[in-house]
Amino acid sequence: MLRIQHIFILVIALLSASCSATRYAVTDYPQPASDYKHEGILEQHIYKCSVDGPRERRMYVYLPANYHQSTERYPVLYLLHGARGNELSWIVKGDLLRNVDSLINNGLMKRSIIVLPNTNQYKDDKDYAKSRTKGALESFFENDGMVEYSFTEDVVKEVDRTYRTIPQKECRAIAGLSIGALQTIHISATHPDVFDYIGLFSPMVHPFTQHSEHSSFYRHLKRRQQIQFATSPRLYWVMIGKKDFFFPRTNSYCRYLKRRGYNHEYFTSKGGHQWSNWSMYCNMFMQRLWK
Repeated sequence: MLRIQHIFILVIALLSASCSATRYAVTDYPQPASDYKHEGILEQHIYKCSVDGPRERRMYVYLPANYHQSTERYPVLYLLHGARGNELSWIVKGDLLRNVDSLINNGLMKRSIIVLPNTNQYKDDKDYAKSRTKGALESFFENDGMVEYSFTEDVVKEVDRTYRTIPQKECRAIAGLSIGALQTIHISATHPDVFDYIGLFSPMVHPFTQHSEHSSFYRHLKRRQQIQFATSPRLYWVMIGKKDFFFPRTNSYCRYLKRRGYNHEYFTSKGGHQWSNWSMYCNMFMQRLWK
């Protein structure tokens, strides 16, 4: 049964999301709509799923501008969206491509591959063409572990097979916002040998999981983090606004990390659960990668 405190936080989150979020259907954007003419190469990539549900999923991959003219290998950042989002959210709402180009042009970020997967639980959708934007209620209560369970098998291995990556822990980063940050906590802890840079933006630190064949993914976090932090990640960065409805829980999570002696950084800003913060956090995080 859900705790009263959990329900209270969820209600606040749903009310806030209903006031501020914009829905976009994937099918409305064959290519992401933006006035910005990006310098890199933006590719749509369809891949097979290894678990029950949709047969295929879609991700967007942003490659360095000179990718096809070189044989160079690149580090990879996996960037996860939040509730009411999909694989386009960081591009359409977070202005990601402009930010990446600016950092690279100013020598603040090494040329990298950026992967934007769809991490919604959409078992009820038949294929990638319906990787729709989920409502906030669906997003919060459909965290059954299915997408997270298969993430490294379906997404990371697919990217390594398809693109010229550097397939080593020190050259992989994963970050996400809100529910995407929750997924990042558990994916990185479950696969401590895969990701060396972890970014948590306005994290929802406790899941509302369904009981399903994959819901065990969200269990035994403390045990998994003991292994993860035995060799500390190069960067484990928690970032949140002081007016965010997840701020109290995030504070508690960082106190837990500190008590356990787990090496991490904690950054607080003005504002709440909003794209202006997430875009800023992502820019700060990307400047710390591969160093």
